[in-house]
Amino acid sequence: MNETDVVIIGAGHNGLTCAAYLAAAGLRVKVVERRKVVGGAAVTEEFVPGFRNSVAAYTVSLLNPKIISDLKLSEYGLKIVERRAQNFLPAADGRYLITGEGRTKESLAKLSPHDAGELDGFNRKLEEIADVLRAFVLRAPPNIVEGFGAAAIREGFNALGSANVLRRLSLEQQRTLLDLFTRSAGEMLDEVFESDLIKALFGFDAIVGNYASPYAAGSAYVMLHHAFGEVNGKKGVWGHAIGGMGAISQAIARAAQQAGAEINLDAGVREVIVERGRAVGVVLDTGETTRARYVASSVNPKLLYTRLVPSGALSADFLTRMQRWRNGSGTFRMNVALSTLPSFTALPGDGDHLTSGIIIAPSLNYMDRAWRDARDSGWSRAPVVEMLIPSTLDDSLAPAGQHVASLFCQHVAPELPNGRSWDDHREEVADLMIATVDQYAPGFAASVIGRQILSPLDLERQFGLLGGDIFHGALTLNQLFSARPMLGHADYRGPLKGLYHCGSGAHPGGGVTGAPGHNAARVILADHRRLFRA
Repeated sequence: MNETDVVIIGAGHNGLTCAAYLAAAGLRVKVVERRKVVGGAAVTEEFVPGFRNSVAAYTVSLLNPKIISDLKLSEYGLKIVERRAQNFLPAADGRYLITGEGRTKESLAKLSPHDAGELDGFNRKLEEIADVLRAFVLRAPPNIVEGFGAAAIREGFNALGSANVLRRLSLEQQRTLLDLFTRSAGEMLDEVFESDLIKALFGFDAIVGNYASPYAAGSAYVMLHHAFGEVNGKKGVWGHAIGGMGAISQAIARAAQQAGAEINLDAGVREVIVERGRAVGVVLDTGETTRARYVASSVNPKLLYTRLVPSGALSADFLTRMQRWRNGSGTFRMNVALSTLPSFTALPGDGDHLTSGIIIAPSLNYMDRAWRDARDSGWSRAPVVEMLIPSTLDDSLAPAGQHVASLFCQHVAPELPNGRSWDDHREEVADLMIATVDQYAPGFAASVIGRQILSPLDLERQFGLLGGDIFHGALTLNQLFSARPMLGHADYRGPLKGLYHCGSGAHPGGGVTGAPGHNAARVILADHRRLFRA
């Protein structure tokens, strides 16, 4: 039997971040990971001989700059480069929109002078809200508690602090915030813009990882969620980690190990040990037991409470609600090895646009139809595809003159209707995704010399992403902020003493941010200090 101060379930980037902070504070920390590699969904692997790519998570912006600085990740090999252009959206009729510093308004003006005039004002509204909400990323949201006591007093002060943050917003900005939390992105975009492509640019952020129409209520918040990021001090910019997304996880792992954390791979958890209402350790699949003062979980909360925690240790009400925790991103993920770069009909040849996020979804109606198709038949006949070609910025990923591309494809049903299995349709849908890109870049299909396919079922099996959900739970109003993962447990403390949430199923939600791990570590350390002061 092993003993430690903290055992962390899962060596995804959030679990590793939590481990690094706790170990740096002097606690004994052990991370146990089911897979043979750290990183969870933020990993880089060779998928065709000579070709490496980010397997699941594929681009970086949301990784919090404080965490990068605190953990000194650059000293452990992390280097992030900006895309030379941010996004490229081709249309079937030959028009296109290309965005980035000094590019967006000029490109948009060719499509709609009206929209070019509206762009700065719309961006300013989003940025003003995002600037204020960034203050909530690295702090626990107000937590709802029953009764009156120390916890209620603590949460009262937390609520006052949150209110003071929101006081920075004018009344009109608070109205905009309400719109962003409750309305659809499609409605808000239709009110401002007339060009399909600029609406599609923002609309894509509203459905990325979100199995919904851009006209679904609440989709505007998902759009806002993707505006929180920055790269190298530049807000709203996206980039690539040299060496792929695994370079982020590897750097955090090195920081954690340097601080004294122990990371055990090929060590899946069978069960959380609960004694007298307290989590006191874990049992591995091998039968090995590790006891700890604190147990922190970076896995999907539904997986934690329905598979790892003994059901008898939980209240019936809590367990019933957690069984209803909504998952499902509508995501089909592919990596392809290319003999040559694609050439788009709308903008032929090489150029900065090939370093960008290439979005094949030319209108909000296109995205809406894709969702309706997937809901009705299992996948969209004309799917949404974002393609990135990271080898245009990182020549370590592919042989000279050849390339790798990431295809993030939507919409597909997390579970196929009529009892069908993704195992029987994986290749068929992969062919469709490649054919969709080929319609806009003729010759693309012929340039594919190898591919890696991850259906929603594959994402669940390989990474524990239930229903293929990249966020560990949908970013809907009833699963956000003080309700993530449930009212009463938004403070990173689970319903059992000694059990904590440090993954994307906790506030502020999904994406490669490190924030849930950072925030959970603060709470664990605060509880540890209170325990030993007492």
